[in-house]
Amino acid sequence: MGDPSARPTVVVLKGGISAEREVSLVTGSQVETALAEAGLPVVSVDTATPDFIDRIRYSGADVAFICLHGRFGEDGTVQGLLELIGMPYVGSGVLSSAMAMDKWISKLVFEAAGVPTPEALLVERGDDWDVESVTSAIGEHVVVKPSREGSAIGVTIVHDAADLPTAMAIAFEHDDAVVIEQFVEGVEITVGVVGTDEPIALPTLEIVPEHEFYDYESKYAPGMSTHITPARLPEDVRDLSKSIALDAHKALGCVGLSRVDLIVPEGEAPSVLEVNTIPGMTTTSLLPEAARAAGIEFPELCARLVTDALAYWRRRSQDQASWGADT
Repeated sequence: MGDPSARPTVVVLKGGISAEREVSLVTGSQVETALAEAGLPVVSVDTATPDFIDRIRYSGADVAFICLHGRFGEDGTVQGLLELIGMPYVGSGVLSSAMAMDKWISKLVFEAAGVPTPEALLVERGDDWDVESVTSAIGEHVVVKPSREGSAIGVTIVHDAADLPTAMAIAFEHDDAVVIEQFVEGVEITVGVVGTDEPIALPTLEIVPEHEFYDYESKYAPGMSTHITPARLPEDVRDLSKSIALDAHKALGCVGLSRVDLIVPEGEAPSVLEVNTIPGMTTTSLLPEAARAAGIEFPELCARLVTDALAYWRRRSQDQASWGADT
């Protein structure tokens, strides 16, 4: 490794083998450009290649910037690998990443921490379930989603109970566990969170998709969604949304950055839909857009995430050394 106190070399991990590979390649390339504009040396590694572990180990990098969306990147697996080879990285650790990726586990954590989230049921492959039991518990207007998938892949909004079996079949194509969540009508917003010791919430960003909900095409196809910052909500509701987003971030033990998606029903408190520990990081993605509204341009944001990560890892190493000295 080089001298991280000077100009740390950053290895950007992108691509990978998840269903979100193409988006990850775009995120990684734009993060590389931003870091280079900020004056940081960059090494690029596509984790789909068989030799990617050795390429990381011998890259000469001081820190990894993970731009891998979905499985094998956002779910704690790559974080665990980096821990084993002693490579500091930007973002949340193994457990936080795994919990945030699993929508059902996230809900259990939110409920235990008092973070509002829509009511839901879990159905695992092989479980006995029927339409009547689901609709009697949470109604027939529901959202069916794979528990451990990202970018709204495999997600269906069900308006009529008769459509529930088809939605379940679609979700089971992507995961062995499916979350059936009560549909909540309201304004869809997202709140970016950045920082390590004292994370801060970025301005609220309202999402207006062309489709019924913020699906894969709405996220990534040009012109398929409109973003409004700050969200068109009363100031006290925006402040409450930011507070709840911070609570969700902290409940999962997230570090460095996250993007918290919420739904705000009219006249009711905001409710957390999910937390993304590796949100899209292109110049037009939601978190960078919110950061720009706070006066933080994309290169500065990426560089700040690297600086914060290195400071966090130095403190962590010092803490571990002191624990060893006490035994």
